[in-house]
Amino acid sequence: MTAIAVPLQTQIPARSGWFTQTGQVLRRWLISTWRQAWGPVMSLVQPIIWIALFGAVFSSLGDLPQFGGEGYIDYLVPGILMMTVLYSGAWAGTGYIDDINSGVMDQYLTSPISRTAIITGQLVQQLIVNVLQSLVVLGIGWLAGARYPGGIVGMAVALGVATLLATIFCSMSTAIALTTRNQIALISLSQLIVLPATFLSTTMMPQDLMPEWVQNVSRWNPMTWAVEVGRGGLDGSYPSNAWWQVTGLAVLATLAFLWSVRAIRAYQRSI
Repeated sequence: MTAIAVPLQTQIPARSGWFTQTGQVLRRWLISTWRQAWGPVMSLVQPIIWIALFGAVFSSLGDLPQFGGEGYIDYLVPGILMMTVLYSGAWAGTGYIDDINSGVMDQYLTSPISRTAIITGQLVQQLIVNVLQSLVVLGIGWLAGARYPGGIVGMAVALGVATLLATIFCSMSTAIALTTRNQIALISLSQLIVLPATFLSTTMMPQDLMPEWVQNVSRWNPMTWAVEVGRGGLDGSYPSNAWWQVTGLAVLATLAFLWSVRAIRAYQRSI
């Protein structure tokens, strides 16, 4: 009797969906954050200093008509809120450099996982941390004397624009980290961006009190857009151009995210 050969069917392992992949990446970063919680906690020292000390030293500025009769603390807190997420976002890329140096990134790129899932999982972790930090900053501001007439809705608006701002700078930091692959370069470039972004905006001072050239720059500064809309949400009086400021932040967030995805693909091609 002749034996009949039956071809063996190769079992192809099922690949998890994009949301599952993103969730696993997010879980990994959340566990890492929990184990090193001192980092996000220590990052709150700076806003405490700004609100408690800077706010107290310059409290008399609140008497100027440019502040609309509000105390300086009420004006300052939205700016410090955005400054906190700006600085936290600028450091987001350091995790990727650690992964590159430890070989974890190579393991990522040799596994059947979407490159956008790698970027999105870490970005969502950063945004979760930023929202928690933002809530703490609002609490610190309230203890320092700031009040939020805009209520819960206004606070949600402020947190929303803070999240857009965080997305922009987290994604930019990721792209820079994957491009330079160097901690010193990332820190230097981050400082080169965040300091002008902070002081060439209405974070601490109304436009009317700035030199004319600073006023012109601040009008096109995304930091100003986020601060103005966030400030409007907290005090319940939104600026007339809030709609295009939010639109501008959303467009920049999308472009920065696409840049970070392109950066990880360029990194993969280079190894």
